[in-house]
Amino acid sequence: MPSRIRKMAYAGLFTAISVILTRFFAGNINLLGIFALRLSFGEVPIMLSGILLGPVYGAVCGALSDIIGYVVNPVGGPYFPGFTLTAALTGLIPGVLSKYYRNDWNWAAITTIVIATAVVTILLNTLWLSLMYGKAFLALLSARIIGKAPLIPAYVIILKLVIKHSRQVLHFVRQ
Repeated sequence: MPSRIRKMAYAGLFTAISVILTRFFAGNINLLGIFALRLSFGEVPIMLSGILLGPVYGAVCGALSDIIGYVVNPVGGPYFPGFTLTAALTGLIPGVLSKYYRNDWNWAAITTIVIATAVVTILLNTLWLSLMYGKAFLALLSARIIGKAPLIPAYVIILKLVIKHSRQVLHFVRQ
């Protein structure tokens, strides 16, 4: 029981950090007069929740951070459940992949997690934006790839450092 309570507390913390980073410390880029890309590090706490707490907590943390973030500060138009799905996958995928790399967090494992998450984020969020605003998918996709490319190494470095320095937490959080 204490382990589950501890995991819920960490999930709440990761959710709050994600909301703050996404909604208040982010930069928006408009393309063709519409919102196209948000540059933020709000995905990192969601990925960490999946890695440290497990895929279910990662998915719940991602979904809750999107919903709470929209309620606190709606950015980029009306609420669209597709973004909630993408946020949930952002926590779920690293959680599932971390089971294979539980004891060996090398650069390849983190790069795999970040690439998989970036592909889901880039492809699905671009699809949702295309559906919402009626703009061409490929036109938005190229700009979003260019915008996300610099963030991938930053995500790798941040995840590597946090996981390296959280070895004490890893052994009793992920049970």
